[in-house]
Amino acid sequence: MKNKNLWGSRFEKEMDTLVAEFNASIGFDIEFFRQDIRGSIAHVTMLAAQNIVTEKERDLIISGLENIRDRIENGELTFTYKSEDIHMAVEGELIKNIGDVGRKLHTARSRNDQAVTDTKLFLKDKSEEIYELLREFEYNILNKAEENIDRIMPGFTHFQHAQPVTIGFHLMSYFQQFRRDMERLKDYYKRLDYNSLGACALAGTTLSIDRHLTAELLNFSNVTENAMDTVSDRDYVMEFVSFAAMCMVHLSRFSEEFIIWNSQEFAFLDIDDSYCTGSSIMPQKKNPDIAELIRGKAGRAIGNLMTILTVVKGTPMSFNKDFQEDKEVVFDTVRTVRDSVEIFSNMLKHSHFRYDNIERQMDKGFLNATDVAESLVQQGIPFRTAHELVGVLVKYCENNGLKLEEIKQEDLSNIDHRLKNIELKDLDNYSCIMRRNSFGGTSPVEVQRQINAGREFLETEFAMNC
Repeated sequence: MKNKNLWGSRFEKEMDTLVAEFNASIGFDIEFFRQDIRGSIAHVTMLAAQNIVTEKERDLIISGLENIRDRIENGELTFTYKSEDIHMAVEGELIKNIGDVGRKLHTARSRNDQAVTDTKLFLKDKSEEIYELLREFEYNILNKAEENIDRIMPGFTHFQHAQPVTIGFHLMSYFQQFRRDMERLKDYYKRLDYNSLGACALAGTTLSIDRHLTAELLNFSNVTENAMDTVSDRDYVMEFVSFAAMCMVHLSRFSEEFIIWNSQEFAFLDIDDSYCTGSSIMPQKKNPDIAELIRGKAGRAIGNLMTILTVVKGTPMSFNKDFQEDKEVVFDTVRTVRDSVEIFSNMLKHSHFRYDNIERQMDKGFLNATDVAESLVQQGIPFRTAHELVGVLVKYCENNGLKLEEIKQEDLSNIDHRLKNIELKDLDNYSCIMRRNSFGGTSPVEVQRQINAGREFLETEFAMNC
């Protein structure tokens, strides 16, 4: 029986239907159609420049490709599993529409380098989009931090009250995490930005192609060096998914705090109604479902990273069909991180802190204890001794129902003789905050410096490919 596939003359039998469906990727890599056609237009333009096809043939092929692109975009053209993948689908449709001249399109290329190129073009587009969403998110963090630059809240370690901090300071800690995500994504982009077309199946071609021209036409900054590595490489997928997993972990941590702060036990934060849901049975409920979903979706990104690492780890040089499994990983990861960043950014922008409830928590946990220890150090007591003495003071307060700032000066030497002639400075939370001016600290002056530095970073890092 004659095989109807473009590659089928070697085979006497058609593929079993179930196997053909299992083998096909058109169900998901149709999402590449714009990148695939863009790559094909650049490729045939290069072929004409090298006199491998005529200008008339080039124009006919480009016109046919643009027509296919427009029909797919308008929903007029769809494909089934029989087309196998987006590359075969477009080429088959092109030959059907313009005849044998369409058969010249695949000269000096393979689906191996074509698939890599499509994926890189897609990831370039999406990396730029995600980078801009992160930049907008960072501006929202800065604005919310500046709005709360001198609003005080308890800082936690081990989920226990630790020291007073400002809300702005707390928010700026997340700014730094997402700043590193932006830097990782931009650094990754440099390694992604290499043209793969012309590597062909694994060893290049005997035809006089110009891969640098193709790179220029596709806006790649450089060309891959080794054809075998080019079609074998999936680092650009693994590295993107690694970035996404880290970014989603950061979003998950931020989501966790939103969920905690939104609880009745804390009531630090009022999440805007448009980012919450209710209960089907309990009419009073306002659930932080969007924060919970983002926290949960971090698991998808982490799982996708494990998937692609496992797919690639046992594959020899050069192309292996295993690599088809990278596409769904890419599509799912892009959607997950892109949507999560955009939604959380807007949720932060429209949420508000409940200062009255936060204030009621500030008297708990001896938040100013470290300030007392540092005050003793300034009065000549070694830090370890100061640490021990403050522990004695805290126990005294617990036994007598007092706060540290309520201890009378004349009682200090009776509590411990080593505290004789020691003076306790202002220990209210605001005074504690104002004194923390060390670089990176929580004082409003220092947080403003961090905010200014953050704005400078965002204005300097204005584009992914700068």
